[in-house]
Amino acid sequence: MSPDCIAEARRQLEICNACRYCEGYCSLFPAVHRRRVFDDATIAHLANLCHNCRGCYYACQYTEPHEFALNVPAVLADVRQQSWQHFAIPAGLARAFHRSGVAIAIATIVGLALLIFAIDRLGSWQGDDFYAVLSHDAMIALFIPAFVLPLALLAESLRRYWRNGNDQPFRMADLGAALHSTARLEDLSGGHGEGCNFEDADRYSNLRRYLHQATLYGFLLCFAATSVATVMHYFLDSPAPYPLWSAPKLLGTSGGILLCIGTAGLAALKLRADSALGAKSVRSGEMGFVLLLFVVSASGLALYWLGDTAAMPALLALHLGSVLAFFLLLPYTKMVHGFYRLAALARDAGEKRRQHARLPPR
Repeated sequence: MSPDCIAEARRQLEICNACRYCEGYCSLFPAVHRRRVFDDATIAHLANLCHNCRGCYYACQYTEPHEFALNVPAVLADVRQQSWQHFAIPAGLARAFHRSGVAIAIATIVGLALLIFAIDRLGSWQGDDFYAVLSHDAMIALFIPAFVLPLALLAESLRRYWRNGNDQPFRMADLGAALHSTARLEDLSGGHGEGCNFEDADRYSNLRRYLHQATLYGFLLCFAATSVATVMHYFLDSPAPYPLWSAPKLLGTSGGILLCIGTAGLAALKLRADSALGAKSVRSGEMGFVLLLFVVSASGLALYWLGDTAAMPALLALHLGSVLAFFLLLPYTKMVHGFYRLAALARDAGEKRRQHARLPPR
């Protein structure tokens, strides 16, 4: 991580620690105020607690033109992105995606879609619907490595992040508290439930929170659809294709719609938001990640609606290519922010629990 960026984050956090005006805004500021010293590892942890809601910036009396020139959302966004790059394996791939995410996402989707389409043209598969284009065994051979290896790399990155300046053991109770906060996206509520100022300095809004929830729950529903289909295929002797009112179709359709709405809305918000309050150097990476998720969900919905037409082979190649691209690029996209933030919230929950245990009885 850049020493200059860390030094600037340290300067700003020390001023925040003296002011304490924003203590109730989100999880970040109580965590800041529990400390007197900010080493490099602590700053990386605090940066991953920040949700870039920007409320603290608009409330702050020390932003430019004040000589302190505070811009906590921007400096922590830079540290946060650099922490993901620092712990990624290999780090160079994360830097490349954050710098040129849109181009890499498009090239990977198109390349993998063409590969799958070529396999379909060259092969002669036996099966119904999708399996007539690409056999079940061929899908398994493609997707198992593309799923397992990136998750293993991400898990190792998270382990390195957790152990960075942290000697506390991982506790399931702390993870439960972090999951509760994540499920509700409490830190996007502005500390008062009215929302944050991401869209407009003078207006509170929960739109960004709702769009994040649509994206999160849409992804989970799509994952549930795949999991249910796997159980039905291997354990209930009920292979695809599935009827419209089956569990995989209902979960996948609702999840795909939520994902489309969430990702399109977040992209629109990102384009309207003040870029000076975020990590400007990785804008392409952020938009590339949103593009990946949108293509996955939109192509999946198109397959539901046009699966019985002549367009099905091309749509299947596009959908499978985008899903493969999503998993292969997973450790290097902004998807990791959810895992890092969950780890940061779990660590924060542990700190609060230990602090409470040390308080004298009243």
